Amino acid sequence: MKFVQFGDDSDDTVHSPAERAAAASRSVWVSVGVNLVLTLLQIAVGLFAKSQALMADGIHSLSDLVADFVVLLASRHSRKDADDDHPYGHQRFETAASLVLGALLLIVGLGMLWSAFHKLDDPASIPTVHIAALWVALFALGAKEGLFRYMLTIAKRVKSGMLVANAWHARSDAASSLVVGIGIAGNLAGYPLADPIAALIVGLLIAKMGWGFAWDALHDLMDRAVDDEEVTAIRRTLSETPGVSGVHDVRTRKMGDMIVVDAHLEVDAAISVEEGHDIAVTARQRVMQRHRVLNLMTHVDPHKRPDLDHATPAGSGQPSMQ
Repeated sequence: MKFVQFGDDSDDTVHSPAERAAAASRSVWVSVGVNLVLTLLQIAVGLFAKSQALMADGIHSLSDLVADFVVLLASRHSRKDADDDHPYGHQRFETAASLVLGALLLIVGLGMLWSAFHKLDDPASIPTVHIAALWVALFALGAKEGLFRYMLTIAKRVKSGMLVANAWHARSDAASSLVVGIGIAGNLAGYPLADPIAALIVGLLIAKMGWGFAWDALHDLMDRAVDDEEVTAIRRTLSETPGVSGVHDVRTRKMGDMIVVDAHLEVDAAISVEEGHDIAVTARQRVMQRHRVLNLMTHVDPHKRPDLDHATPAGSGQPSMQ
């Protein structure tokens, strides 16, 4: 599973936290509606058609409902203003939400694996499913793929990693529905083991994705740096700021979908402290306008021009020997 890297945002529309939260809320409520319908339909028809795979997919859709409400809760809390206890804001609520999503998927996946193995141990107990299960699986496949494309478009537009994760969650649902459809078709064709095998594959896919989301979010909570491409873009913006002679010791850490940056800027050693401060302020403004940077802390270092390195100050000389 690869997450979308947003890179240099200089040519993109800047979205305020309120705009990003509104987009998240709209897309998640659409997901809630789709998953509610699918949960009821898949579990009801799965019970009627005696399809373990379809019921497993229905439970997966139910977990999506829970995940959607986790995202809504995180989106609400992440847009709170900074306070004394959270001087950098509450953006990491989004990362915590991704961690919860991952843990939820992992638990659901392991549960599906246990159920599927139990069925495979007793092949004689596997019934032939009703054809209605196949039609519901195909309907779920189309609905989940459409939901994925809608949510990913919104996520890319507002540059929200949490929404990207939720969109790919929907894509995993589409993949699981495809596997379920194949398993049901195999069962109808005279291969009864196909249905629990499909449930087993779905469980593996869900558990793997859950582990990936949880592990990634855990690293972000431990101040993992952003990717090299984005660091290079930020360094380039700093270097191109008028008055900046050099940039070094650029460090980044993720704060939800935003980035906190520390950087050392080299400026002409001959200018005043006020001029150096103004250059640093300009560099900070440029970075925060062009990139998804929440805050940039700068340290100004003096840089001597090469033509002055060996210059002798006026009135100075070698001391005379007495």
